[in-house]
Amino acid sequence: MAGFFCLRNDMKKVAIQGGLGAYHGIAAENYFGEEVEIVPCATFRDIFSTIEKEPNTIGIMAIENTIAGSLLGNYDLLKDNKLPIAGEYKQRISHCLAALPGQTIHDVQEVQSHPIALMQCTEFLDKLPGIKIVEHEDTALAARDIAQNQMVGVAAICSERAAQIYGLEILARGIETNKHNFTRFLVFANPWIVDELQKEEVLNKASIVFTVPHTEGSLSHVLSVFSFYSINLTKIQSLPIQGREWEYQFYVDLKFADLTRYRQSLNAIRPIISELKILGEYVDGRQSEG
Repeated sequence: MAGFFCLRNDMKKVAIQGGLGAYHGIAAENYFGEEVEIVPCATFRDIFSTIEKEPNTIGIMAIENTIAGSLLGNYDLLKDNKLPIAGEYKQRISHCLAALPGQTIHDVQEVQSHPIALMQCTEFLDKLPGIKIVEHEDTALAARDIAQNQMVGVAAICSERAAQIYGLEILARGIETNKHNFTRFLVFANPWIVDELQKEEVLNKASIVFTVPHTEGSLSHVLSVFSFYSINLTKIQSLPIQGREWEYQFYVDLKFADLTRYRQSLNAIRPIISELKILGEYVDGRQSEG
């Protein structure tokens, strides 16, 4: 079989957006509960390109954050690339401020990090008057660049893991404004890998995308069907359909106690929707402590 994959004997190879020490990699290790081989990618789109080149690679990608909201473009990446979701993990995000060894917080003149991380630490940064704020493509890569280029007076907002990997000194911990800062990550892969990962699991959640006719009450009819079948909608996100003005597709997360009833509900909505794609059926993800 071309897609043969032995999870039990081989270390899992996981493609992430960002560098070593990024929160994606931390989530991957926590999700699998074991050491994984991390494959850093520059962009989310590159994760899918990596899997296309190396079909046994698993992907993990952030889909929403409790503060910043949904990463809308990642929904379309999942739909367009047709790799089923295998699971999810909700990772507590705790930021630290890190700089070259021997420096103190009073030596810091510039702070670099990903825009979302900077946004999540505004209260802390406001207490550092005169600091220059510079956006970076990734939290971990900001730490790497500071270490590699020996950037005196520059600090990164990153994970403690990234600071340790790149030999930076942690100047402050837990600097995020909201201590209930979680990011939800989705794990996805080629179908034969998903089958292996889910071999002993009892599925109770699904992510789907559908479109409805541009007529009055079309969406409410779909929601009524899910209610009749005791399907719980945990998230609904609308996105415009490119090239079709004022028409929308709906990305929906569903939780259910009965797999048969869930599948019956999908059959029931098919006559009243235009398109339906199942992005994945998986287990409701656990949440990291914190």
